[in-house]
Amino acid sequence: MKLLTHNLLTSAIIKGVKEGYPLNLLATEVKVLNVEYNCEFIKKMLGRVNWPALYKAADSIGHASSLPKDVPENFEANEDFLKNAHHALLEVEVEEGFLECPETGRKFPINKGIPNMLLNEDEI
Repeated sequence: MKLLTHNLLTSAIIKGVKEGYPLNLLATEVKVLNVEYNCEFIKKMLGRVNWPALYKAADSIGHASSLPKDVPENFEANEDFLKNAHHALLEVEVEEGFLECPETGRKFPINKGIPNMLLNEDEI
């Protein structure tokens, strides 16, 4: 599961959960892939990404060292920042672990890079 995917997921569908975002990331296996850099895609995605949630997720798995805590002003012209954001969003892959609801502690497994967000009947 890419950190870009993590940034879009929520557990707000669980009964009684108000926000459910961001999910805590508990990784047991992480790998880094080589993904072709696309500057324009990253610029567009950064407008949709919750940066503090991305930074927290990257930090929790040891991949935040090249990321600033905040998106820099005029980030569109900052090639180093864009490449580091590309790396975090698209190249860091969580293969095994869990996503944890910040409100209930409910853990959703990640197996072979795929998060399983299916709910139990009593959670609907």
